Amino acid sequence: MASECRLVLSHSVGERNRRMARELVAKTADRLASMPLFVTDGLRFYASALREQYGRWISFKPTGKRGRPRKDKLIPNENLKYAQVIKIRPDGWLKEVVKKTVFGKDIEAKLISTSLVERLNLSLRQENNRISRKTIGFSKKIEGLRKQMNLYFANYNFCRRHGSLKQSNDAGKMETCTPAKYLGLIDRNLTMNELLAIPCYERSTN
Repeated sequence: MASECRLVLSHSVGERNRRMARELVAKTADRLASMPLFVTDGLRFYASALREQYGRWISFKPTGKRGRPRKDKLIPNENLKYAQVIKIRPDGWLKEVVKKTVFGKDIEAKLISTSLVERLNLSLRQENNRISRKTIGFSKKIEGLRKQMNLYFANYNFCRRHGSLKQSNDAGKMETCTPAKYLGLIDRNLTMNELLAIPCYERSTN
């Protein structure tokens, strides 16, 4: 999520593992023209995924000394900034919140936050029975869940107005708008009928 406009840039459906982290980072990078500050929870796979996406390999010259030569090393881009919000729950109760800088320097503490994504996750579970806990409304096939989540986030970005996003209309009055309109991707808030009428083409990214 782009915090300044609430736009959901990408999402992935699956377990929280290395493959999912790589997929999510790659999708996000494909939709960005710059390298912003990345902030996640403490899942360790995000750091390696960001390093693979934005890093570069360096080689070491032979020293002429005995022993094995140093292996090539993958280092992060010098402009990459990445921080984590780690919540410590020793007995199931929140005891401490630690803000940790992983890549980059001079990151303001107030910018290291995952509260907007956590609020989005709450909205997802409240409004989407397929991912609500302890219900029988779950998807029976993973492909059905993926398509349903695509529709949810399309509605979230292009149709659903957010109270914190406001712009002046043609009459000069302030009105709430969708993340896509706030960012300038569309010129008006779409209705669900308009969204569903837009042709959708599945294409290969290879």
